[in-house]
Amino acid sequence: MKNARFLAVELLNKTFMNGGYSNIQLGAGLEKSGLDERDKRLCSAIYYGVIERKITLDYIISQLSKRNAGKIDLTVLNILRTGLYQILYMDNIPDNASVNESVNLAKAFHKKSASGFVNAVLRNFIRNNKDYAVPRDIFISSGVKYSAPVEFIESLINDYGMEKMNILLSDALEVPPVTVRMNTLKENSSDIMEKLGAEKSDLIPDCYNLKCGDLTVLPEFKSGYFHVQDLSSQLCCMALNPTENDKVLDLCSAPGGKAFTMSQLMKNKGEIYAFDLHKKRVDLIKKGAERLGISNIKAMTGDACVFNEKLPEFSKILCDVPCSGMGVIRRKPEIKYKNFAEFENLPEIQYKILENALNYLEIGGELVYSTCTLRKAENDSIIDRLLENHGDIEGVSFLENLGEPFGNYKATIFPDYFGSDGFFISKIRKVR
Repeated sequence: MKNARFLAVELLNKTFMNGGYSNIQLGAGLEKSGLDERDKRLCSAIYYGVIERKITLDYIISQLSKRNAGKIDLTVLNILRTGLYQILYMDNIPDNASVNESVNLAKAFHKKSASGFVNAVLRNFIRNNKDYAVPRDIFISSGVKYSAPVEFIESLINDYGMEKMNILLSDALEVPPVTVRMNTLKENSSDIMEKLGAEKSDLIPDCYNLKCGDLTVLPEFKSGYFHVQDLSSQLCCMALNPTENDKVLDLCSAPGGKAFTMSQLMKNKGEIYAFDLHKKRVDLIKKGAERLGISNIKAMTGDACVFNEKLPEFSKILCDVPCSGMGVIRRKPEIKYKNFAEFENLPEIQYKILENALNYLEIGGELVYSTCTLRKAENDSIIDRLLENHGDIEGVSFLENLGEPFGNYKATIFPDYFGSDGFFISKIRKVR
């Protein structure tokens, strides 16, 4: 049977070779592994840790080796990364154990000829008191410090300045909280949350932090007493503020978390039309609604960019559009390493969805546009363009009682405000 370190290297090979989201790769790997809970936690810590610190680790490896990290065999490189990560960041593991286990991994992966190389690199780092030279260039040094590409760092500084760049990227290296939304439609939900030892949010009602492993295996989750949702996403639903008298359109709904929260705000009354492009993802919305006992959601397939004349007008619309995800890198660290060229077409898609949504909005109706990214090209610029091109809408202030960054029609949420993911919310109203 594979041990925790072997599985971590195996999963890192798949992640860096084939792409894909880390949480999906890890979940699938652990499910088939046969590892006990302790080893699953070790595997997860090493796997996520290496992804989070990849640029830092590769910089150090390149200093210790005659070869640049990019020219080292991928399996050998991931063995070095996992060993170095344990030495640098996992104080509960003795340095010698990290080295010996890494050497053994080289042999287990049939890379016996590289075992001496692995041993030498890691032991040299320990002999050097785990010290390494830091580049003088501010962009490169920040990249090494936060394990982020220079292009990403430049983008954040250009949009928000050095301080906000430091805040986001330092937070991204911390363990994110697990935040849930209590199901107010079920009796005794607050008692259940207390039983689970959940910590209630001081900011908004029915929001809790839970310190636990896989929440989806809990009987309380299966019985529908809560759903997992970051605080920033809950704020997004509160910004739209749907009531039981509203007819709501959720254009990009799957997996349905915001639709579920809106349903609870509406006391399971009114109507929510929840769309996604793919049937499998629509099924996720239906299953989630069923688990939570929600009956006012109509989940259907549909293209958010194309007008559907069969749909009615809506009093409230949520456009939580596809985005680059730069606000959630603490949960999906691999997003940091994406080429910015992959994001070039996103603003046009986002604008097209938003403009199409206006066709469904009744006069006097309100729309919230949101993303889990912090790129102004996908946020402020989209809303500014919409207001400039459409004289029949206006910006609407929201959540003023919560203070900064609210009190305007646009809000960019950084982790230092509420401990949430990075997020963008804007609210508009159709006036004629």
